[in-house]
Amino acid sequence: MFGFPYETADWAVVDGAMFVGWGSALPGICTAIAAIICVGVLVYGQASETKKTARYTK
Repeated sequence: MFGFPYETADWAVVDGAMFVGWGSALPGICTAIAAIICVGVLVYGQASETKKTARYTK
């Protein structure tokens, strides 16, 4: 079998967790992307709520 890391296609041979990005920069990059998305959503939400509130506080 090409690309399969074990001799048999059975879950019994898996003895631990597998993470393809372990030991590389992938976890940090994914965390940074998630943080940027979260900050963007918070900034957009604050701006839209401020615009909605401004209509009623004049």
